[in-house]
Amino acid sequence: MGQEPAPGPRLRFAVLGPVRAWRGEQPLPTGSPQQRALLAALLLRGGRTATASELVDALWGEEPPHAALAALRTYASRVRKAFGPDSDALVSESGGYAIRVEEGGLDIALAESYVTDAEKARGRGDRGRARELINAALDLWDGEPLAGLPGPFVEAQRTRLEEWQLQLLETRLDLDLEVGCHAEAVSELTALTAAHPLRERLRALLMLALYRSGRQAEALAVYADTRRLLADELGVDPCTELNELHQGILEADIGLAAPDGGHSENAPVVVRPAQLPASVPDFTGRDSFVGELSDQLDTTEGRVMAVSAVAGIGGVGKTTLAVHVAHVARDRFPDGQLYVDLQGAGARAAEPEAVLGAFLRALGTPDSAIPDSVEERAALYRSTLDGRRVMVLLDNARDAAQVRPLLPGTDGCAALITSRVRMVDLAGAHLVDLDVMNPEEALQLFTKIVGAERVGSEREAALDVVAACGFLPLAIRIAASRLAARRTWTVSALAAKLADERRRLDELQAGDLAVKATFELGYGQLEPQQARAFRLLGLAEGPDISLAAAAAVLDLDPYDAEELLESLVDTSLLESAAPGRYRYHDLVRLYARSCAERDEQPPAERHAAMSRLLDFYLATAAGIYALERPGDHVVNHLAYTPGDGLAFKDRTQALDWLFTEAACLLAAARQAATGDTLRRAADLLLATQDLSESGAVARQYEQSARAVITAASEQGDAQAEARARTVLAHGHSLAGRFQEAGAESGRALELGRAAQDPIPCCTAPNDLGIIAIYENRHRDAQTHLNEALAAFRADRNRHGEASALSNLSRVQLNMGNPTHAVELAEQALAIYRGLGGTLRMANGLYALGLALTALGQHDAALERLGDALAVFRENRQRFWVGMTLYRIAETHLADGRPAQAAAHAEQALAQLHGIGGDWRRGNILTLLGRALECLGQSDRARACWREALGLFEGAGMAESEDVRALLAPATAA
Repeated sequence: MGQEPAPGPRLRFAVLGPVRAWRGEQPLPTGSPQQRALLAALLLRGGRTATASELVDALWGEEPPHAALAALRTYASRVRKAFGPDSDALVSESGGYAIRVEEGGLDIALAESYVTDAEKARGRGDRGRARELINAALDLWDGEPLAGLPGPFVEAQRTRLEEWQLQLLETRLDLDLEVGCHAEAVSELTALTAAHPLRERLRALLMLALYRSGRQAEALAVYADTRRLLADELGVDPCTELNELHQGILEADIGLAAPDGGHSENAPVVVRPAQLPASVPDFTGRDSFVGELSDQLDTTEGRVMAVSAVAGIGGVGKTTLAVHVAHVARDRFPDGQLYVDLQGAGARAAEPEAVLGAFLRALGTPDSAIPDSVEERAALYRSTLDGRRVMVLLDNARDAAQVRPLLPGTDGCAALITSRVRMVDLAGAHLVDLDVMNPEEALQLFTKIVGAERVGSEREAALDVVAACGFLPLAIRIAASRLAARRTWTVSALAAKLADERRRLDELQAGDLAVKATFELGYGQLEPQQARAFRLLGLAEGPDISLAAAAAVLDLDPYDAEELLESLVDTSLLESAAPGRYRYHDLVRLYARSCAERDEQPPAERHAAMSRLLDFYLATAAGIYALERPGDHVVNHLAYTPGDGLAFKDRTQALDWLFTEAACLLAAARQAATGDTLRRAADLLLATQDLSESGAVARQYEQSARAVITAASEQGDAQAEARARTVLAHGHSLAGRFQEAGAESGRALELGRAAQDPIPCCTAPNDLGIIAIYENRHRDAQTHLNEALAAFRADRNRHGEASALSNLSRVQLNMGNPTHAVELAEQALAIYRGLGGTLRMANGLYALGLALTALGQHDAALERLGDALAVFRENRQRFWVGMTLYRIAETHLADGRPAQAAAHAEQALAQLHGIGGDWRRGNILTLLGRALECLGQSDRARACWREALGLFEGAGMAESEDVRALLAPATAA
């Protein structure tokens, strides 16, 4: 039996906020302010006895009342009474008093313990744990320390505790920068420097955070603002730390680009990725290659890096060898091992940009700190690896061009590459050509899988089997696995089955043909149902496939489908990517498709299988759409699907499915953009609009929409083209490409009218109205939105009606009619509430918040915008989270709270990193500059405005004139 957990303290006390006491979870009365001041004075002495005279001085200072001692005894008696059965915690001794607090019973003692442990963690290099502990300490604060208490002692202690809190915040922010959370830290530091403008340490941290976020001009502007403020207020110059940091930024000092101590070879790293796939337990032979590659990995010391590239035909065992060597050598790379399948043999090889993003995340870089371009990501990747000993395994590379951005480039690191091609153009690489196994190695591998007893009695037949497999490891593994699973078969029986197959493969150099012949050996041994599943599942374009989707493809019950798929996993023809998810090796997928084209009878079954998959995805996505948007008639106009799709118990589970399946959904839409599945492909994009607004797969979403548009245009399908163009228009609008969005929406409306399709006839004018709002064409916006409103009402689409009313509220606001704007927004909100609180209700709250801000009702506006923000966050709508933070910042600034405005503007910038487009970023920077100007940080404000001006001018936007006006006074001076 396990031990019972240790009981907590009988009494608990808090001083890092209002002075409070509890017995267990029961609050205790602490009495009048003077009584609480006595309690605080005793608690802050850490169990030491305080004399009566000391307590009188603490409570009343130099002018105590005449009956001070009597009052003191009264307060002590009341405190003891409040403690009830634990009254012995208050001790009277030596003419004074003390409170004996059990371990864990006082918040300030807990905070001190957390800080001590954090210092130890930081000392051993565990910065992540140190951050957690400092945050735990800070979480104990609950407002102003010792709130509402009188007395000189309390005043002094309050000042001390507030200073300590600031020091802990500085420590935590310093740790944030050490682990790469620069963008997140900027928002908090902006608010803190506004609240404590003369605190130079906070200014230094803000400068460093801005610099590491790529905002060098703003970092220098912070220094200029600080220097001017210190001269004006105190008549002093910035401290040495600020001056040296300023000079380092001017010189682009490389030391500023990495955490302190990050270049030390022995410095421990908190994030140590361990991404190597499992090594096969029956690894066999290859001794010379293992030794050769291991020797190369041993030479990382003193070299820029060690690069080994293993080449060979598909199925020769490149990945198995590389993973085995990597595991053998992993102790030489204590800072981690990175792994990626570059899918070089497939139709869609992995993009270096995406791989670098994944590597940076694995190394601890937050999403908001990852730049957009492949060049910037590669530079940050190399900087992050600087000073570390990390091995990078780049599996299944297409060519040297794909690999180059992924190489570490630093001393102590190594890259191990596998590819079907010899990378003779990869400078400095040690090339290894991996051939098939020799007969003895091949027989050893076969024996390990089948068993020595069965092979030992039929050695000659076993040699015939491995010879028929061409000594290719993957072919041997497939044949041996089938034999191992069939206890009634003999090795001779398997050899007889393989005798008439293609001739030995070790001399074939036709690449795919050799691999195809190898796979043919395994495929030929499959049972009919297995072979059918193998063929049909290979037709799906997604990176993997879920069990439910596979069941739809095969038209089977999920239980039966799982049994079938797991049997394919046993043959090594299919991989289990995760519980309930399956994938092919890219070459196996190509072979499966060729089998489908050759063997699937009737041929129409291939089309039917993909049609069933599309129906499954569309039905499930439509169900999620309806769950998110009750009352939206779009789902009523989607193509009919015979099944219901998956059902979810709540919206969280539904969104989990949607985002997990994102790549598969969009691949299915692209694949279905033809023939009689074209309209369902367009509808699938409509039903998965949440993916677009999340920012997660915006590029892939746009690519899928373009594929459907192209196919629909070629086929003359106005309905499918119109629907896909509404999707693409929305994507352009989210990215700030308003001219392109307007063109697509206009064309969608034309096509929708021709096809008499209510979806584009409602959605396109709504989108055109939104675009006109952004472009300040208020009359046009009103005309478009009134048309949309009428169309939605004609379609009895209450959800759409509320959307149009929300947008009309924006128009009235921009035309100077905030009262009417509030009325329209409230109408929209009433409809959303009547339909049941949903994701889009947040858009109504958003519109109402804007209108209330214009009316000067700032507290009400912040409440509505805060409610909208919570809904958007719950639904993972990163775009709308960022925009709502921007509007909250606007409201704070309008209400005269520039510090809060600046903090929320910084958060908006972080949220919209990589999405939202230049126009929105420019608007946020302009607002941030206004807030900073109000805070006296005029140099940093101008840096923000200059960046905004560059964005607006680059896009030819009218807002550039407003920003020039903001910069004009400085220019004139």
